[in-house]
Amino acid sequence: MEYISIGKVKIEKTAALAPMASVADRAYRAVCKEKGAAYMVSEMISAKGLCYSDRKTEELCTVMENERPYALQLFGEDPEFIGRASEMLMKYDPDILDINMGCPVPKIAGNGSGSALMKNLSLASEIIKSAVKNSGVPVTVKIRSGWDENSINAVEFALMAENSGASAITVHGRTKTQMYHGKADWEIIKKVKQAVKIPVIGNGDVVSPETAEKMYRETDCDLVMIGRGSYGRPWIFEQVREYLENGVIIPEPPLEEKLDIMLKQAELTVEYKGMKTAMSELRRQCAFYIKGMPHAAELRNRCGTLSDMDGLKALCAEILKESGR
Repeated sequence: MEYISIGKVKIEKTAALAPMASVADRAYRAVCKEKGAAYMVSEMISAKGLCYSDRKTEELCTVMENERPYALQLFGEDPEFIGRASEMLMKYDPDILDINMGCPVPKIAGNGSGSALMKNLSLASEIIKSAVKNSGVPVTVKIRSGWDENSINAVEFALMAENSGASAITVHGRTKTQMYHGKADWEIIKKVKQAVKIPVIGNGDVVSPETAEKMYRETDCDLVMIGRGSYGRPWIFEQVREYLENGVIIPEPPLEEKLDIMLKQAELTVEYKGMKTAMSELRRQCAFYIKGMPHAAELRNRCGTLSDMDGLKALCAEILKESGR
């Protein structure tokens, strides 16, 4: 097994789980970790929300021992708040602190945070320096290729981040204006890797063991990160590890196992968030697992009406019965 190091943090060189708001929560991270995810990053934490003692924000900061190596991810456009929040997060004992400078969502970028910072390198530098100064762990930065196709500046931005004290950088090979559409540009990940001395994590369009290996080979990145390619498929991390180590493709799990994993994630979500909130979120999460199954459209519609675990277990029993299991 090969490893990379971010500061003094050692990470298996297989595949990491991308930070995804409203998807990669504590329950989803738990099943992905069990299935071999090498590295975890929290959902985005608002620096201002944390400083103003927002209860919901604080709930995002919990670090589970079995998730390590693990990063807490901050977002914000004010260096002072980032500095204060970085210091506050140290009580949760993260291994790494990540700064989101790539989120394209309007409510984030529209406030000057996330990918909007790719248009303001001097402010981004101040933010990184503030985080580095006030945290006791390595600081990393997640970016996109640029704001739009006419302003691809990931290389320039990565060099600035390195000079500002960042210990690693994650590059999603899409622009802000692409959102999650179109094809990810792996060439920009390669160019960033060639330009900086710190580790580079590649993100975008990794949906299988083969595409993970291809990203490593074509970009020379230090670590592959999987986001949407893991939706309803946490076993992809196990598949990537086996393929990279032994060249073997582990087949998709049998239906019973897929449903067991889905139920485990659901039970953890209920445990962490309570039934009402959990079931509201699980309607979408369970639909990811059901994609590709016979009568998937009908099953997804039924997911949209779930209100408790009994209903979900009954749905799983019906799926197995209809499949002849």
